[in-house]
Amino acid sequence: MLRLGLSNRICGGEQIFSTWSRLASTSPASAAPSALPKSTRPDDEYIDEAVYPEIQDLSFRARKKRESESWHEEIRRVPTVEEKLIKINMPRYYGYKVVKLSDSKVPYNSLPAMQHYTRTIYEDIKISGSSSEGDLSGGQKEYLASLKTDLQDAIEYIYDYYGHEYGDNSNIEPQERERIFARLIVEQVNRTLINVLSADYVHLQEIETDYTPRHEASWSVGGIKPPKNVVKSKEGREWQKYMANDPYNRFMQYSGTPFLAIRHHKQLSPWKNETESTNADLAKTIPRFNYDPRTLGYVSGHQHLTNIPGFWPGSTNLFGNISYQSRAFLQIRPDTYGVEDFKEALHAHAIQSSYSWLLAQACYNGFNTFNELTYPMNTQTVLTNGRDWSFYEYQLNTLLVHSNHVDDNPRVNFCRGTPELQLYSEISDTGKVVDLNEDVLRHLIRFYVNVPVVQRSENELHPYLGPDVKYVADYKNDEQRQFLERVFKNLMSNRPRHLPLPEIYLWEKIYKIDNKTRQMEAKRRFFELDINPWARKLDQHQKEYIPRALRPEGPKSKKKWKPTFYP
Repeated sequence: MLRLGLSNRICGGEQIFSTWSRLASTSPASAAPSALPKSTRPDDEYIDEAVYPEIQDLSFRARKKRESESWHEEIRRVPTVEEKLIKINMPRYYGYKVVKLSDSKVPYNSLPAMQHYTRTIYEDIKISGSSSEGDLSGGQKEYLASLKTDLQDAIEYIYDYYGHEYGDNSNIEPQERERIFARLIVEQVNRTLINVLSADYVHLQEIETDYTPRHEASWSVGGIKPPKNVVKSKEGREWQKYMANDPYNRFMQYSGTPFLAIRHHKQLSPWKNETESTNADLAKTIPRFNYDPRTLGYVSGHQHLTNIPGFWPGSTNLFGNISYQSRAFLQIRPDTYGVEDFKEALHAHAIQSSYSWLLAQACYNGFNTFNELTYPMNTQTVLTNGRDWSFYEYQLNTLLVHSNHVDDNPRVNFCRGTPELQLYSEISDTGKVVDLNEDVLRHLIRFYVNVPVVQRSENELHPYLGPDVKYVADYKNDEQRQFLERVFKNLMSNRPRHLPLPEIYLWEKIYKIDNKTRQMEAKRRFFELDINPWARKLDQHQKEYIPRALRPEGPKSKKKWKPTFYP
C-alpha cells in the first residue's frame, strides 16, 4: 500500500509537469500580455512607489480603541436621527449605568465637576457694564415704561391669584411651593414681553413655546478614576492588569423640566469666534474632577440613554432661544453651605441645563457625544424663583469629552452669567409691587430682541444625516417605519423591561458563590451557567409571531416571525 501511494504521487507529478510543458510550448502570440484581460496585464500590477498597509498596534488597549472608533463611525453612518439614538443604546438591553443629574438637586461644590463634565469655561458678567442703558438702543428704551407698567400689573395679579388658589399651602413642600409661584410669574413675564415686542421683532411671531417641557441629555465623560469593582475585575485578568487604574468613561444622564422654553428655526449668533473656541492652552485651565461622581452626592442607576430637547424629531423649530429654569433646589440646601456656594450652585445648574438642552438639539441634527459638532450652537438661560433672577448665555462648541478627548480636545464651551438680581423688593400689604428693578427688564429685553439670524444650508446643518432620509417618518416601508418608531418611543420612555433585572440574592452569594455548599443542586441561575446578563444586546429578544391567518404568503408560509429593522 505504501508503494502504491508513492507511485500515485509520482504519476501525479508527471501529469502536472506534462501540462506545464504543453502550456510553455504554445505559440507566443497566444501568450502575449495584450491577449490577457486588462486587469491581469503585468503593467497594471506594478506602480512606481510601493504602498504598504498601516502597521497596527496589536496591544489590547489599542485594539479596544479601534473597536470604539469603529463603533462611533457606525453611528455616524446611520442615516436618521431616531436610528442614531437607537444605535447608541444597542449594546445594552437593560440600559447603561449612568450618573443621574437633575434640576431638583445640585450637590455641594459641584461647579468644578460640572465644568469638567461639560468642558466649559465660565465667565462673570459685570452688572455695571451689562445693565447700563447703552446695551439698549433708542427704540428699545421706549419699551421700558410700557413693560414696567404691564409687569407690575401681571405680578400683582399672580400674587392675588396665588393667595386665593394656594392660600393654605402648609401641606406643600417649600420646593414645590416655589416652583408653582415661579412658573406663574414666568408665564406672565413671557406673555407680556412677547405682546409688547412682537410687533417690532418678527422672529417673536415665529417662535414655538414649550410649557414645562421634558429636557433630557446623555453624554460620555472621560478622565474619571475607575471604581473599585472595575479595578478588581481588571486585576483578575492577566491581559488587563496594566490597565486597571486607567481613567474611566462614565455616562451622564441629565433630566430636567424648565418652566418654559422658546424655540426658533434659526440659530442665535455666536459670541465667541473659532479662534477663541479652539484654544489648547485655555482648555488646560478647565478644572479636572477625577473622582467618582458619587463622592459629591450624585446617584447612579441603569437606564437607556435619552436625548430629548422638549419635542420629537421632525419639528422645524430646532434651535432653542430662551429657557426659564427653576432654582427651587436652593430651598433644600442647608444655610451652613454659605452664600458663595449658593452662587456656584446656580452657575453649575445653568451650565448643566444649558449644555444638556443644546446637546439634545445637536442630537436632532445628527450629532452626538461620539460624533463632533461642526458648528457652534447658542442659547440663553434664565434662573428664577419669581423674585430673584440670574441670566446666562451658553455657547456649545464641542461634544467630545470622553476617552482621550478630555485631554487632547482643543475646543471648549463657554458660559457667562450675571449675579442674581431682584425683580422687586417686596409685595406690600395692599398687594402692590414695591421697587420694580429696571435692570432685570433690560436683561429680559436684551434676550428677547436677540434675533436668531444664522441659517445654514441643508448639507451644513445635517452633515451626518442621510440626503433623502433624515427621520424615520421619511421611510416608505410602512413596516420599517412603524417598527423604528415604536422602538424609539419605547427607549425614550425608559419604561422597565417586562422581565426584572437579573440579580444575585444574598443567600446565593453566601451559600453558592462564597462557600459553595449546594453542589448537588441543578445549575439554573445565570451566574452558574457563566452568562453575563449585562452583555445582552437590544436586539436579543424573541421576535413577534405572525399567526397563520395573517401571513402575507399564505397560512403554510414558513415566515412566521415579523422582521426587525434595528440599525
